[in-house]
Amino acid sequence: MMQYDDSAFDAWMFTAHRPPLVFVEGRGSWLTDQDGGRFLDFVQGWAVNCLGHSPQVVVDAIARQAAKLINPSPGFYNAPALRLTRLIARHSGLQRVFLANSGAEANEGAIKLARKWGEKYRQGAYEIITMEHGFHGRTLATMAASGKPQWRGLFEPKVPGFPKVPLNDLAAVEAAIGAATVAVMLEPIQGEAGVVPAEDSYLRALRALAREHGILLVFDEIQTGMGRTGKLFGFQHTGVTPDIMTLGKGLGGGTPLAALVAREDVCCFDAGDQGGTFNGNPLMAAAGCAVMEALQQPGFLEQVAEKGDDLANRLQRLSRRHHLGEIRGRGLLLAMETGAIDASQVVEAALRRKLLLNAPRPGILRFMPALTVSQEEITHMIGLLDEILGSL
Repeated sequence: MMQYDDSAFDAWMFTAHRPPLVFVEGRGSWLTDQDGGRFLDFVQGWAVNCLGHSPQVVVDAIARQAAKLINPSPGFYNAPALRLTRLIARHSGLQRVFLANSGAEANEGAIKLARKWGEKYRQGAYEIITMEHGFHGRTLATMAASGKPQWRGLFEPKVPGFPKVPLNDLAAVEAAIGAATVAVMLEPIQGEAGVVPAEDSYLRALRALAREHGILLVFDEIQTGMGRTGKLFGFQHTGVTPDIMTLGKGLGGGTPLAALVAREDVCCFDAGDQGGTFNGNPLMAAAGCAVMEALQQPGFLEQVAEKGDDLANRLQRLSRRHHLGEIRGRGLLLAMETGAIDASQVVEAALRRKLLLNAPRPGILRFMPALTVSQEEITHMIGLLDEILGSL
């Protein structure tokens, strides 16, 4: 295999700390590095690889489509994009879909759509109430919409119009609604905050409150969508349907694909308001169709829910054994509070044992395995984590 010395990384622009690993191959729950080391992956690109690394259905779909048509330009329709938009609309209950390249881009589109709707139908209302500790992306507008404390004062001046309230506090939302309010936007489960769920009762009450005040309800399902919680979309656990929803991460099964999804009567873009050179290209749309069809196979989502329950129960036992904290989340999006143990130390120790974990906060581990993860792989991960926690 190719060897990489320090000079190999010279041209890479720094944006994050990375270990000196170069992954060269992936299959299912496993990644292989430049030295042939095999790593069990319970991060999966932050819930991107919903079917695991290089799933055959996605590989085949991309290969077939690449041989036929890669990009006719976004000025024309193409067959895979038409098919994918229909699949998303049919299964979400929302009527219109705009395909994009990333979750941040989909969220940017949701912000623009809500503000255009407010301009046309709510006397120029533009404010979007968002949640403290929420995360919606790294564009200027989505960073302003996010509630990450460490982003305060960064890249000023911020895009205005995003008042923040605490999650699960309905009274705070109601108090924040004013003449300038056009929407409320939130994640059904706050991923970067440490897998903090919005309570089902809160989401139902928020739906009623939005209707009462004539404003839009926007769900960022970038991380909770595409089967991650045991349902195709996270909102389906609650009986609540948003006016606007965004999808990303798992939608492309590892490829750059996202979607802005909305009710028919909310869609008010004029020609040129929204677009993108690569948006809706047939290559990525073909991958999205393959993912959607795989998730709809009989029993697939039920198995995700069952494996999620099993993983949560095993983490509960581990937490009790090592005197740690809460286990929370839904399906295969789970978190463990590590108490007095620094979660980043757990991640570093796991890496030395060829296990990939994620610590979104200093005292929290987040688990986002492939939806196809096996019981044996869960058992292997729990065994390694048990050893690591014991050593720390």
